Amino acid sequence: MGKKDVRLNRLVEILRMQNGGTTIRELASMLDVSEMTIRRDLEVLKAQNIVLDIPGAGVLNSKYIVNQNEEDGYQLSVASKSHRTEKSRLGKFAASLIKQDDCVIIDNGSTMECLAENLDCNTRMTILTCNLNILNKICNNPNFSIIFGGGYYHPDTTLFESAENIELIKNTRATKVFASAAGVHSTMGITCANSYELETKQALLESGAEKILLVDSSKFDIIKPCFWTDIDAFDHVITDKNISEEWIDLLKEKGIRLDIV
Repeated sequence: MGKKDVRLNRLVEILRMQNGGTTIRELASMLDVSEMTIRRDLEVLKAQNIVLDIPGAGVLNSKYIVNQNEEDGYQLSVASKSHRTEKSRLGKFAASLIKQDDCVIIDNGSTMECLAENLDCNTRMTILTCNLNILNKICNNPNFSIIFGGGYYHPDTTLFESAENIELIKNTRATKVFASAAGVHSTMGITCANSYELETKQALLESGAEKILLVDSSKFDIIKPCFWTDIDAFDHVITDKNISEEWIDLLKEKGIRLDIV
């Protein structure tokens, strides 16, 4: 990700923190660049319909303003109730892709919990996870060999984070990695809500032969504060029928397998 892309990502994050908008002068001061640079950046974001055309200010399109009481950040308990029907279908389909003796890595998130709930109890597999909610769904099945890393516990996502955990992931080779995302954007990439997730997510993506992004359609065209990879990093995307035609065409152009369930 280039310096300009990093700055654009940060600019959008600042606008969210400023309740959706602030002046060009204030943005230039916060990012320690010239007002002309901010104007050029805003033109890029206007072309993508991320910000509105307001002279002298940067104002987010309401579509990109955090809502549903997210002022306290992501909470798994809240996310689990959102788009539950779609997530259940996605989890069931993703689970059907796992074959006998596969080694799989399961990322964090409410959709991943639906995947864990739908695993075939009669299929032998090895599962690496760093999340307590996933572990709770799989720990009692004798056909599942479980690799679980410990570390500092984040109750909002149930993720365990540590340097030792990262090494454990890096030393694992999986046939499939199922990854989640809080935001999927064509130019700003794949994003998550918390910076502490980044190193774990980057490590798990590098440790799988087949990289599968499992997200409901509400995540498309959304930008969250923390960039962790580009859409091109994935071999396969699984989502629901509400995905737009534009995204269907984009994924097809990139040669990324798309399953709509």
